Amino acid sequence: MANPVIEVKNLTKKFNGFTAVDSINFEVDEGCVFGLLGPNGAGKTTTISMLSTLLRPTSGTALINGHDVQKDPAAVRRSIGIVFQDPSSDDILTGRENLLLHCLLFDVPNAEIGPRIKWALELVDLTEWKDALLKKYSGGMRRRLELARGLLHKPRILFLDEPTLGLDPQARENIWVHIENLVKVEKVSIILTTHYMEEADRLCDRVAIIDHGKIIVSGTPTELKTGIPEPKRPPEVLKATLHDVFLYYTGKQLRESGDTAEGGFMQKVMNFTKKNR
Repeated sequence: MANPVIEVKNLTKKFNGFTAVDSINFEVDEGCVFGLLGPNGAGKTTTISMLSTLLRPTSGTALINGHDVQKDPAAVRRSIGIVFQDPSSDDILTGRENLLLHCLLFDVPNAEIGPRIKWALELVDLTEWKDALLKKYSGGMRRRLELARGLLHKPRILFLDEPTLGLDPQARENIWVHIENLVKVEKVSIILTTHYMEEADRLCDRVAIIDHGKIIVSGTPTELKTGIPEPKRPPEVLKATLHDVFLYYTGKQLRESGDTAEGGFMQKVMNFTKKNR
């Protein structure tokens, strides 16, 4: 029987009377990739912020690796790694120095720092670039380094917030392969947010679509694709895609607002880090 490493029950977040996340429920099993999809402002980032202890829920509960996000946030933070949508590594440091800084911030034992950095660099094929300044890295190399950095403290759960945003097809394919290997070899469980439906279709074991703060549908990509009417297309491309599923449940109207988590996800991380140094 599957063992859930994330259990979310009636999780809710309100900002000055506005409900950004509205009593959502889901589970993520060990060794699975869970896709959290939705339009801009749907509540994805607010949800991740609560699960990673950066925002306190208004009500409801969430257990991360068995630890309550409100009662034991320190244990939650030890259990998770995060790869942010916006670049968060330091351009004036080398790849190895960026990883060393992360080890120090997460109190990795001194005897383990060297082996873990070596392991992480090998994991993402960056050993030859370890002493190059980050400003010399390509976009794909930088994303791979940030993926490695999120794994240095050996988390059981990894949050990937738009991990391939802005990358070319070759770099995106490379990141996908690394993510697949993480799940297969390292047994890491992942929550993934993305606007690339082909990315979610390839990587995710299960998908939930959130809109206006509510999860409106969830299931495997295959279940969701077979659960909607076939689109009107030529016979040779008649089969529904996850793109069709997304539009079927959320509509085609453009969304102009960003996520409702005030100040932005990255700003909250920076503020949290300053307070807890």
